[in-house]
Amino acid sequence: MITRPSKDLETFPNPRRGRDYEISMECPEFTCVCPRTGQPDFATIRIRYIPQELCIELKSLKLYLWSFREEGAFHEDVINRILDDLVHACRPKSMTVVGDFNIRGGIHTVITADYKAD
Repeated sequence: MITRPSKDLETFPNPRRGRDYEISMECPEFTCVCPRTGQPDFATIRIRYIPQELCIELKSLKLYLWSFREEGAFHEDVINRILDDLVHACRPKSMTVVGDFNIRGGIHTVITADYKAD
């Protein structure tokens, strides 16, 4: 079976809805493309969240992050899009997405986007 990138994020029911706990995930091989130069940008993506009813399924997250490999995106936009899509998929109590981008042009960039439920 061939695995392909996908924007579809799958979820599963939170097995411990009566307790707040944090889920942390790290993807050290994230890649997107600079929209100005067409050059690849590499980053480590860190995701932390406190689930409510749903949790993010890890294989679908991998395929979702993989889908950015051919997309042109500024660092600031891509991290905020990831946060928006993950929040939409699982409606957590809170979530933080950090993009720690490799040095490009002598500048190291770290983007952090946060969400807290009302």
